[in-house]
Amino acid sequence: MNSLRLKISGMTCASCVRRVEKALLKQPGVVSAAVNLATETASVALQDGAATAPLLAVLAKAGYPATLDEPLRTPWSQTGWPVLIGVLLSLPLVAPMLLGHQAMLPGWWQFALAMPVQAVLGARFYVAGWRALRDGSGNMDLLVALGTSAAFGLSLFELLQGREHALYFESAAVVITLVLLGKWLEARAKRGTGEAIRALGRLQPETARVLRDGVETELPVAALRVGDLVRVRPGERLPVDGVVSEGHSAVDEALITGESLPVPKAAGDAVTGGAVNGEGLLTVRCTALGAETRLARIARFVEQAQGAKPPIQKLVDRVSAVFVPVVVALAFITFMGWGLARGDWGAALLHAVAVLVIACPCALGLATPAALMAGMGAAARQGILIKDAEALELARQLDAIAFDKTGTLTEGRPRLVAHTAPLPLAAALQAGSEHPLARAVRDAAGPVAPASALQAVPGRGVQGEVDGQPLALGSAPWLTGLGLQLPEDAQAEAQRAQGHSLSWLARLGERPEVLGWLAFGDEIKPAAAEAVARLQALGLRTVLISGDHRAAAEAVARRLGIAEIHADVLPEDKAGIVTGLKAGGRVGMVGDGLNDAPALAAADVGLAMSTGTEVAMAAAGITLMRGDPRLVADAIEVSRRTVAKIRQNLFWAMAYNVLGIPLAALGLLSPVFAGAAMALSSVSVVSNALLLTRWHHGPSSPRKPSP
Repeated sequence: MNSLRLKISGMTCASCVRRVEKALLKQPGVVSAAVNLATETASVALQDGAATAPLLAVLAKAGYPATLDEPLRTPWSQTGWPVLIGVLLSLPLVAPMLLGHQAMLPGWWQFALAMPVQAVLGARFYVAGWRALRDGSGNMDLLVALGTSAAFGLSLFELLQGREHALYFESAAVVITLVLLGKWLEARAKRGTGEAIRALGRLQPETARVLRDGVETELPVAALRVGDLVRVRPGERLPVDGVVSEGHSAVDEALITGESLPVPKAAGDAVTGGAVNGEGLLTVRCTALGAETRLARIARFVEQAQGAKPPIQKLVDRVSAVFVPVVVALAFITFMGWGLARGDWGAALLHAVAVLVIACPCALGLATPAALMAGMGAAARQGILIKDAEALELARQLDAIAFDKTGTLTEGRPRLVAHTAPLPLAAALQAGSEHPLARAVRDAAGPVAPASALQAVPGRGVQGEVDGQPLALGSAPWLTGLGLQLPEDAQAEAQRAQGHSLSWLARLGERPEVLGWLAFGDEIKPAAAEAVARLQALGLRTVLISGDHRAAAEAVARRLGIAEIHADVLPEDKAGIVTGLKAGGRVGMVGDGLNDAPALAAADVGLAMSTGTEVAMAAAGITLMRGDPRLVADAIEVSRRTVAKIRQNLFWAMAYNVLGIPLAALGLLSPVFAGAAMALSSVSVVSNALLLTRWHHGPSSPRKPSP
């Protein structure tokens, strides 16, 4: 399976989106296609080996030119020039409305001013409307073309008959001008909703100072290679992802992780391209370039998520599929009703035109994608990466949040607090492991020779040989399962009562023997209690799922105010517990480790700490770009706000039609005011979505200190 991203022009409403999706899905090898009106893009899933050229050809034939990956040049019709020309030509036609009847122009002058607007500026509506009609569907362009053509044609007929008192050239010209003005304002507003992506793109410097053979050379970032040493001076942005080789500094990662305070960096620490170096000179060894950098992946995730459709959009798609035919039918009924009742077929046509114009479904098509773009962009700036639209919509419906303990609510850097087991033997067994407990043992014991015949048992412990002795280090249940009898130890129980984790060291073989225990402590994150309290204030149940023994889990839960605890849980059992919790409502799972990935996938919404493993982040729908558990509540808040905006937008988009169509059908709304209302509906929907860009962390989240 391959994924493809197309940049598409010419779409104007929800009906256009549906036509583009249908055209793509009919092509051989296309598995799925999701089109976003706000970003004017299509995300297409293709079977391996399927050709892409036919997709571009079929879209061009349908009237929607497309390119691969690169943005299209803004067509002349979407700039401000057509609007300006339309205003200059239309103003003399509406002068009688402003200055009185004496300002009315002769009929042929009106025709001369309206003709360029109708034939030149309005040509885009005829072309797109005809293509839609040819495909057996309808769109906004068809409604505008039908309405303005009817008003213009009736006026020309009356003019040829010598009856200049019943001309509606101003209605046709002003409607086209207002629609163009609305689309231009809409395009400007839509650019605001995509600002988050463009801001990420601007973070990457174009050049870097590279050390090769001891010589510092400034090169384009595209010319760098993995392994290059890059010199970053104070105040500069890091051009690549890498590891600090020399120097120490504080790095501002606010625009990437949302962390308000600079993060200290020294030799051996990882740094992210796009972050701002503080006061020190750093030499960074490059580990990732181009599309593989963290910044590029974040931008890609956000773009993909903004282009996806949440479940609520399915209802909109069903409505838009029948919207245009229903509106045309209503306009025809209006025309016939007024004509047969009053005998004034000119007025009847004008009322039908008003119905066609006010019902344009632009706002309906923009309601969901505009809010998604704004909400996800705001979340990304605060360090919350929402990877798909479904996760965004489901997050607001969560009833419970389940937390992994280590690395999520605790620092994830346990230290050895007490021991009776011989440290050199334990450290030898842990010499090749990157497990946090193994690092704690090695830090305490110092360098030792590694054990031989090492065999790790995930979630339980490790076996190996040291100086010919078969040894095992791990949890009490595992060693008991190996046939060992653990002694009753008051000191060990005291450590367990304090919430410390215990590992036991034993000699295996013909005369198995327990050699002692090691106790590990892990500090609770300073923000953890506040994070749990905020979630509970939002009405969510909090649950702790931990592989540690019950005493350790209870100690943490007691300090954080979590009532429901699942302890001594094996990695493979976490997903089962999450599935069981789902019987009581929708469940979100927060974790950071490789062993959390199945539970993250099993939850309705998985939330992964980016301080954890890549596997955990891949399994989650939401990634928290720093290890602050308060971001969980922030993610739920932005989800609720975004879905609320979607619903507000859909309400207003439908309200314009529900109120406007009857008024137009009853003759209480002229085509000019109908055109203005239609343009206003699109602009108001996008402007309402833009309010989301002001969203920021809750009141208790980190802030930069006041000067």
